[in-house]
Amino acid sequence: MKVIIVAVIMLAGVAFAGDPGTEYKNLILKMSGEGLSSLGAFKTLSGITAGGPRLSGSEKSAAALTWLRQALVECGCDSVWTEPVMVPHWVRGRVERARVMAPGKKPFALSICALGGSGGTSAGGITADVIEVHSLDEAKALGAAARGKIIFYNRPMDPTKFSPGEAYGSAVDQRGSGANIASKLGAVGALVRSMTMSTDDVPHTGSTHFDDSTKPIPAAALGIQSADKLGALLHASQHVRVSMRLDCRTLPDAESANVIGEIRGAEFPHEIILLGAHTDSWDKGVGAHDDAAGCAHVIEALRLLKHAEVHPKRTIRAVLFINEENGLKGGLAYAAAPPRAGERHIAAVETDAGGFSPRGFGVSTDSLSFEKMKSWSSIFEPIGVDRIRKGGGGADISPLRDKCKAMVGLNVDGQKYFDYHHSANDTVDKVHPRELELGAIAIAEIAYVLAQEGL
Repeated sequence: MKVIIVAVIMLAGVAFAGDPGTEYKNLILKMSGEGLSSLGAFKTLSGITAGGPRLSGSEKSAAALTWLRQALVECGCDSVWTEPVMVPHWVRGRVERARVMAPGKKPFALSICALGGSGGTSAGGITADVIEVHSLDEAKALGAAARGKIIFYNRPMDPTKFSPGEAYGSAVDQRGSGANIASKLGAVGALVRSMTMSTDDVPHTGSTHFDDSTKPIPAAALGIQSADKLGALLHASQHVRVSMRLDCRTLPDAESANVIGEIRGAEFPHEIILLGAHTDSWDKGVGAHDDAAGCAHVIEALRLLKHAEVHPKRTIRAVLFINEENGLKGGLAYAAAPPRAGERHIAAVETDAGGFSPRGFGVSTDSLSFEKMKSWSSIFEPIGVDRIRKGGGGADISPLRDKCKAMVGLNVDGQKYFDYHHSANDTVDKVHPRELELGAIAIAEIAYVLAQEGL
């Protein structure tokens, strides 16, 4: 009997040693122990946001890049460097005011903020009649009737969509293109309902884009309560006027940089597993979820891997991209850079969905590679991040699509994301330290498995 027991133990030992799934599960448990006890991701998040918002081209953005470079050094990267990028430099200014007037009604203020890329007004502002529309096509159909008016885009995000991201995608065209269309029609300004399903009156900014041949007009986002009040007033009266003043402006492009650090591969150093997030944020709030959380995920992932004393076969590279919010210049510059010593990108993983509880990964790749990655789902069961589904990536890594085997995005529970997104609500107190840390652990694990197994 003793011999049989010893034999069983020996066989079990062989199975344990030869099962890579067990090795990876042991690693995720080891990193979980370290991460959840130290909560390093939240410490990093606090450091990134301590200087305030980080709009591209600003002094605060430049200071944050210096801080991030040092954070990559301190987390134990084998190499850390920066790559220069020229970025847009739009400045909000200090004045953002709007007031509504209608016959027989007491004037009232609207809660607004300028959209990134908006033109400013003169010191006296603008005053014009308002026309409400609910789509870009409806705006285009106004034709000459839009001349001299302020066009108000009031289509809400669809609350029946389970995915807030899908609801956002169905409404955000009016923010991105509405002011451009209004300007082409001869309108003097544009107002856009904020991209949120929250019911407060905090406006949410974001980019609006003008063609090179189109004059940038004043364009502002309205808080939801203000949008509802203006919409109700327009339904009750046909002569509603808004006075608006913005002193935002666009300055010449500014010098900036992507910040890069890596753990060099032990066997295939020229094969790259990229971990990406963006360093810039809008200038409302401090961009805690968007995307200081992603930067914290990436830096903490590298720290956890170094702490675990693993030696990845392939290089794991963090790229902290600049200018995702209003130009994507960092992502474009990284993808367009001359080949780096014959490197080949195997996978690019992006985290830009906030610091909420992670659920799994979205993956865009060929069918065989997807099935291989899906077979790893059990590795992530100990932390509940085992949903590996088709369809993944992110804005910053999108220029690498034709140069990379797999595009991967961290999926999180994002039901609250657009309550904070691009607004003064996006502050550190909205991020839960354990949820943020779990995202970093998941990023570290997927990076290591990709580095060991390849695609």
